[in-house]
Amino acid sequence: MQLIPRYLSTNRAILTADLANNITEYRPVYRRQLQVYKGIDNVLTFEIKNPDQKPLSILTTYTPKFVAFDENKSLVIEHDGVIVETSTPTRKGQFTVTVTENDLLNLKSQYLSYNVYLVKTADNTKVLTYGDSDYRATGTIHVSTEAFPGPASTYELKTFTEDSYDSSIYNSEAVSAEASRNGNEALHTAAIYTTDFEGKVTIQGTLENNVSGLTVWADIYSTTLQSPTQPQFVNFNGVFSYIRAKYENKVSGTIDKILVKN
Repeated sequence: MQLIPRYLSTNRAILTADLANNITEYRPVYRRQLQVYKGIDNVLTFEIKNPDQKPLSILTTYTPKFVAFDENKSLVIEHDGVIVETSTPTRKGQFTVTVTENDLLNLKSQYLSYNVYLVKTADNTKVLTYGDSDYRATGTIHVSTEAFPGPASTYELKTFTEDSYDSSIYNSEAVSAEASRNGNEALHTAAIYTTDFEGKVTIQGTLENNVSGLTVWADIYSTTLQSPTQPQFVNFNGVFSYIRAKYENKVSGTIDKILVKN
């Protein structure tokens, strides 16, 4: 029997703020990288301390603010902190920020920079907090997909060019079929979006490692469309290097795009 421990712990960071014009400074202040995961709400706990490492009360006097920026320095997350401080000394100066699943929904795995500042209740003035004793205000958050990797990427086929051997056939660009990730029962889904299209659409695959004008393609699935009003979905199995689509016997209309997910 394997006994594997897992830990429930608080994602916590210590911040320094000079709210009382202190001149004493305790040098060993440590700043660590925070970790958040896509696919779940992440609760971060912050604690405000003075330069001498003593917790500072922010109850009723300050509103904590949290902002995070992506790799392009664009603001992507902004939240007010929720003060958890009470009269209990162990929670003095503490507040939480929840980085939600929705906050991270459209963010790729990357390193965000973040800042925390306090807004004084009395006059709305801002007080910057620091992550260490060298007065560096910016911290780092790693956005990870390890816990919940999420769905596979979707590829789009929308450019069709005339076949070099048969002018009645039009072929799309080729997209990866993720052969290295798929087993023998690999499931693929294609969604065909059209406008008043009448004709035959075929999904093709190849095992060749590189795509060129000489690539040999095999038909995987064919369907004849008669001006459908809704996207047409196709499921098929198999390991391929690349996938593409072609249409022929066109009577009218257009193929707007074909979305492929491996």
